[in-house]
Amino acid sequence: MGSNEQRIEPAQSIVYRPRVVDAELTAHLGATGAVLIEGPRGCGKTETARRAARSEVRLDVDDQARAAGLLAPALLLQGDRPRLIDEWQLVPAIWNHVRREVDAHPGQGGQFILTGSAVPADDATRHSGALRFSRLHMRPMSLFESGHSTGRVSLAALFEGDDPNAVDPGLTITDLADRIAVGGWPGLLGRTPGEALIALRGYLDETRRVDLVRLDGIRRDPENVARVLRSLARNVATAASARSISADASGSDGAIDHHTVLDYMAALTRLFVLEDLAAWSPALRSRSILRSAVTRHFADPSLAVAALDATPRRLLRDVETLGLLFECLVVRDLRVYAQALDATVLHYRDNNGLEADAVVQRRDGRWAAFEVKLGQAAVDAAAANLLRLADRVDPARHGPPAALAVITGWGYAYRRPDGVGVIPIGALAP
Repeated sequence: MGSNEQRIEPAQSIVYRPRVVDAELTAHLGATGAVLIEGPRGCGKTETARRAARSEVRLDVDDQARAAGLLAPALLLQGDRPRLIDEWQLVPAIWNHVRREVDAHPGQGGQFILTGSAVPADDATRHSGALRFSRLHMRPMSLFESGHSTGRVSLAALFEGDDPNAVDPGLTITDLADRIAVGGWPGLLGRTPGEALIALRGYLDETRRVDLVRLDGIRRDPENVARVLRSLARNVATAASARSISADASGSDGAIDHHTVLDYMAALTRLFVLEDLAAWSPALRSRSILRSAVTRHFADPSLAVAALDATPRRLLRDVETLGLLFECLVVRDLRVYAQALDATVLHYRDNNGLEADAVVQRRDGRWAAFEVKLGQAAVDAAAANLLRLADRVDPARHGPPAALAVITGWGYAYRRPDGVGVIPIGALAP
């Protein structure tokens, strides 16, 4: 059997932790002829895809298959189906060959699974995959997937009107600092924070020196990229503009034009290192003016820790930064859980200073708003903010909120007398 026709054996040596996206992948395979799983390198795309595939070719590790595919892409399609083509963007022509093969078998779902850790630039030779491909975004593990959440409070159940109800899951501030530093990378779950951060600093180094060049052939100054990454990490979970990032990253080492910052951020987004949070724009019954700026987020908070060259111990001495990184962790988990509900995570901010750190909006229009507070001291103020937001949104257009809740680092899950829930992140689940 040729290297590009590798068959997957039922028994595999890697211990696989179930992912929320597993059920989504099954649904997508039933709906379209090909599924494209996209997400950051190392988040577990390959192992998830292998559970659904019957044969595979891995272009990032099989040099012969990659060379053959560059000359004759159709060779890579040979094998039992669903056929996994891992890191397909290394042979971009494969897209059109898969599209034509799906067209040749109309109505047959689940023929191919493609995975990609980068979004290639669209060009005239890459035709639309409409009705042939479906896209599935995969992220690093949530705390529920990694085994660090009890899962006693379901996001889906909150949308059905259930009250949050759970005992303290037992995560301490030290535990949370460790989880933020290690992140949700399957390959790092058994590592100490120190070991994980060595690997993650290497991840960012590889990103700025190799992956960015491979993305589009453009050589960007690795040191300038590192400075922008550090600035983004300092400004995580804020609405920092490209100009403010430029000013922060320039300093005494020289200026970085804000247009260059925009280019870097766009490229890092295409590599799934960054995943900013867009603004929610509901119809309001007040005269408040909505702010449309995104809030800055990494795909996983551990990347921000690595960019800052920080450690859990250092974060524990800087509670403000730890709180912002905790918000990044919560947003990561909400995105994983919301996607399973066919929902989107956004943020709210208006000109009167009213904010909500995360708004989960389902396709049917139902919505829930969340504030993120690491400790318990700010819960009252956060709950008041959420109630003001609910009063400001036009119920005729959007309906009442399905849930309002403050997500905290620890403590019990319960519903306050004012109707706002309090949920420790270590109890949250899809």
